[in-house]
Amino acid sequence: MVSRRVVFLSSILATAISFFTLGLMHARDTGASMRAAYDARLDALRDEVHRELGKDPVPAGTSGETTRPQAAGKVPQGTRARMVAEIKEELQSEMGLLPLHLLRERRSSFVELYADDSFGKTNYGTAGYLGGGYFVTVKHAVVALKDEDNRQGGRKIVAIKIVHEGKEIPAKLVDAGNAEVEVDSGDWAIIKTRELDLPPLNVDTAFAYNFAEPIFRLGNDYSKGIIVSTGYVGQKTAGGLVTCLTDGHPGVSGGGVLDQRGHLVGIPIGRMQGDYRFSFILPMRSEMLRKVPGLDEPEPAVAAAVVSAQ
Repeated sequence: MVSRRVVFLSSILATAISFFTLGLMHARDTGASMRAAYDARLDALRDEVHRELGKDPVPAGTSGETTRPQAAGKVPQGTRARMVAEIKEELQSEMGLLPLHLLRERRSSFVELYADDSFGKTNYGTAGYLGGGYFVTVKHAVVALKDEDNRQGGRKIVAIKIVHEGKEIPAKLVDAGNAEVEVDSGDWAIIKTRELDLPPLNVDTAFAYNFAEPIFRLGNDYSKGIIVSTGYVGQKTAGGLVTCLTDGHPGVSGGGVLDQRGHLVGIPIGRMQGDYRFSFILPMRSEMLRKVPGLDEPEPAVAAAVVSAQ
């Protein structure tokens, strides 16, 4: 019984060994034939390249080459300066900015304004320098208009002063608009002191006040000195004023509204009750400059009006 099992297992093992040996021989033969075919293909390619090039191919790396652009020559200093200036101007225009140095220069053209009345009160505002000792401001800062505190007309302005380099300098009224109340198209005035060493403002009476046009307001906010505020043009009113979004704190009346060139295009004259960001601007008009030598020719017809305003 045991001998039969041994013979049976031995025959199975021998058969397995035979098949394994045959498999190895077949794989060896197949591998050899594949290598032979691969070598033949390489020989054929080599012969083809040799025929085309006239020589055997030479192994080479696979890194690439390119021609890098030559460094540009240096831009002349004058050309570079013009390019930088043009780029700055375009950016400032697009973003609605005003150069910082220009704002600082224009700030020195405005002064604090104070007016004492016959009731013992002092009002404060702002005035912009036009040159030759002349300033533009609002009428309600230097003339007692008919308001709630002056219904009977008993209030009078007895003294006008501007502050320059920390000193109070007396001023006098030389011209004014026809406003009888505040925040009116005639709410403007021209005052005069002695000639001062201040940079005069460039006046532009043709500014269009287009919607959303950026503007810059300088004024004596809360009697704390000249402060700048930025804003945008809103709408033109039927009364000849312009609304805008810029701070309208007490004291800024009579200050300056500048465009992006730094030119004086208007003066802030008031705000909406309860809203310090909704302000009113009085655009500059040639009429306001009629008594300022060098800016416009005086008109004899306004002399009587000036006397009565005083």
